[in-house]
Amino acid sequence: MQNSSVTLNMNVHQFLERPTKEAIRELPKFEGLPLQKICLVRTADDLFFAHNEISKVSHVGFDTESKPNFVADQPKTGPHLVQISTQQYVFLFTLDYSPGNELLCEIIGSDKIVKVGFGLKSDRGPLYNKLGATLHPTIELSAAVRRLGYKQQVGVQAAVAVVLGQYLQKSKKLTTSNWAAKTLSDRQLLYAANDAYASLCVYHKLVRIAPQVLASIKSCRVDSPLDNPPHDDRL
Repeated sequence: MQNSSVTLNMNVHQFLERPTKEAIRELPKFEGLPLQKICLVRTADDLFFAHNEISKVSHVGFDTESKPNFVADQPKTGPHLVQISTQQYVFLFTLDYSPGNELLCEIIGSDKIVKVGFGLKSDRGPLYNKLGATLHPTIELSAAVRRLGYKQQVGVQAAVAVVLGQYLQKSKKLTTSNWAAKTLSDRQLLYAANDAYASLCVYHKLVRIAPQVLASIKSCRVDSPLDNPPHDDRL
């Protein structure tokens, strides 16, 4: 696998192989944003800062986190955290902070801000149920990266490897941690923030090197907010 470039597969009868976990780990580490660039929105000043920064851009990286359920038939209550990334900052919204939810709903439904990320279809239903806001417009990056010639589903870690030539470290322990906790650890903040930031980095690189794959998915229909089958975010 090449380290820092993308090769389009023009042979429709021959698919590219998704990189293995071992191959991905050999790549240079993806350098995400530091804690100083991550804002957990909890005050009026945070809201002002988030609104000011996000209103400057037309595209943001988007992701959500939910407290996992370990008991069968237990109702899902997520998402508990929503991550929105610009190229300079990532803003984390905990959904127990009502003033933050007002701004979040504006962003989620704003026609002027395109949300880019992985598994966004599976976010629509839970976000609508919890906030009453419909996530749009969006660009589903798993579909865009797959159009480079991959048969298998491509999640954020594999996309960072394929498009950026870098290794985005993922931790099952953090993925399944308590995202509804009143206090999130620094490791949780970094993990959540840089998933959204990595999505934005993948998007901007595709704009430069393979804009045709983005153009091919922009005309896809907008799904119903409740049309949210599970997304396979494996490598």
